[in-house]
Amino acid sequence: MTRNRAFLMIFLGASLWGIIGLFVNQLYEHGFSPIQVVALRVTSAMVMLFGSIIVSNRKLLKIKPTDSRYFFGTGVISIALFNWCLFSAIEATSMAIAFVLLYTAPVFVTIFSRVFFKEAWTGRKLLALFTTFIGCTFVIGWLPGLQASLSWAGLLFGLGSGLFYALYSIFGKVVLKKYRSLTVTFYTFLFAALAVVPFSGLWEEASLLNDIRVWLLILGLGLISTVLPFLLYTKGLEHVESSRASIVATIEPVVATLVGYFFYAEVLTIFQYAGVVLVLLSVIIVQESKKKPAQQREKSAS
Repeated sequence: MTRNRAFLMIFLGASLWGIIGLFVNQLYEHGFSPIQVVALRVTSAMVMLFGSIIVSNRKLLKIKPTDSRYFFGTGVISIALFNWCLFSAIEATSMAIAFVLLYTAPVFVTIFSRVFFKEAWTGRKLLALFTTFIGCTFVIGWLPGLQASLSWAGLLFGLGSGLFYALYSIFGKVVLKKYRSLTVTFYTFLFAALAVVPFSGLWEEASLLNDIRVWLLILGLGLISTVLPFLLYTKGLEHVESSRASIVATIEPVVATLVGYFFYAEVLTIFQYAGVVLVLLSVIIVQESKKKPAQQREKSAS
């Protein structure tokens, strides 16, 4: 797979994450709580991935028991704790500040990638990180003139969401050296479901599951905004540095902003439009061109 195709897969995966609000908001309207929606998301994704593996290749279910620690990392430490921290940050401060702090994730990825994978800190990469963060703050309306106080709890939960969100790229990069992307994604959601469902109280809202519209929303949430984007992102991560993949994935808040504009009549300000441009610009900047090495790799692979 070429680097450009890998970047495209990551871009598309993050874009599908960005439309998740279409399903989540309607599930909220039906009476589900945020943690219950998380439980529905990870459980439906896990079931769909299991069915896909059973039909296509059951050998993908085989893992070494000792490698469970990696999936505990991707599923519990990353996916489950990321969602818990994000919801707690929103409760402790505001939606805007919570998502600004969430998208400190590329900074954490770049730091961890340098420590664990010895990935270089190039000027382009650092410029892309800076451009991404400023763009995200503009998109969600943090700058300028946000009137909100930031408590220590809000700050720590927000930074925690960015940290745990970033760790998916780190754990994923390690485990992808041993297993196919479908295997990694399935066990990620299996471990996440085992961690979240017991604390969700989902069974208390069992009557809501009698509505066919709820099941359609769960299907959309699990397939369109969970399984497909995670498969795309994880597959792309096989061929792209963790730090660059994380930066490209910040197209998600841009897509989420556009969804709000077109489906919920949320009017964009001039600063939000500027943020969209900056985030898209960072996606271009991060794709550092190395044509000669890429050509050599393609020739050696052929």
